Amino acid sequence: MIDVISFGDMVVDFLPERAGRIRGITNFAKASGGAPANVAVAVSRLGGRSSFIGKVGEDEFGYFLRHVLEKEGVDTSGLIHTHDHPTGVAFVQRTESGERSFLFYREKTADMSLSCSDIDESLLGTSVIFHFGSNTLIHPDARAATIRAATIARERGSILSFDVNMRFPLWPSEQACIEQIRLAIPYAHVLKVSFKEMEWLTHTTDLSKGTACLLEMGPDLILVTRGEKGTYYRTRELSGNVPAYNVNVVDTTGAGDGFVGGFLRQLTDHVEGRSFEQAIGFEEELREMIRYANAVGALTTTRMGAVPALPTKEEVFEFQYRNRTRKIKADG
Repeated sequence: MIDVISFGDMVVDFLPERAGRIRGITNFAKASGGAPANVAVAVSRLGGRSSFIGKVGEDEFGYFLRHVLEKEGVDTSGLIHTHDHPTGVAFVQRTESGERSFLFYREKTADMSLSCSDIDESLLGTSVIFHFGSNTLIHPDARAATIRAATIARERGSILSFDVNMRFPLWPSEQACIEQIRLAIPYAHVLKVSFKEMEWLTHTTDLSKGTACLLEMGPDLILVTRGEKGTYYRTRELSGNVPAYNVNVVDTTGAGDGFVGGFLRQLTDHVEGRSFEQAIGFEEELREMIRYANAVGALTTTRMGAVPALPTKEEVFEFQYRNRTRKIKADG
């Protein structure tokens, strides 16, 4: 059985040779991007079995992206090519501190044209977890495909994970983005948001009130990533914060995707032989899963790009071991 099926967009990211505004950059490196696809790669690198469902162009970029997934051990039986739309592209701009922004070329691209007829429904429900993002909620056909796939996967027993991953420039308006994401939240068991996304969705900066509001929409577990402040978690019985790791940040692209991939990889191990409710019901186990996800996200920021920066399970083990050793020495 597949651990994680990741559903949604996959695009080509062009990474700048250095920090600064795009207008002053001459050279860019080509890399694969798209949050759901990044999550699929992250799960695979961490020793899990992952699959990706999505749509790319019948062009060189599309075949480049397929090759990346196959090279990373991700099942591509759900990835289709189209002659009708090109593969999406994004140029990444980053600051000296590693924070990034995007210049998107995504109008009428393959990922945005995904429809119900593109999905092999026999694949749905064959994974422990079905993960999706918000970019395929932008256009009506892709939105219908996303909701249908999520509904079928949930009905067939998969745990649903939703990373809202807001990209306002791709939407007709900020309000349209927020409204459609709020409509999709009830399908999820696990909801991941950044602190700013929680504020946009709930109109509060209070973690307790904001996560309570999100829980009322239907999910069982809320994860709020807060960068160097760590990750706040909330279930119906538990809440708390897991501290972040201190690293030298080079590029934050893909850090959230690495976090999600790390958490889902841990969750698949913890639900083996028991229910999802049991897996998230023991606080120390839940904190350990989040601690691992924090480590994956932190390591991702130490290198350029998303997929190129995602760590292997061996790298995460060594990173956590070194940090535990330092803590023991400091405490001693």
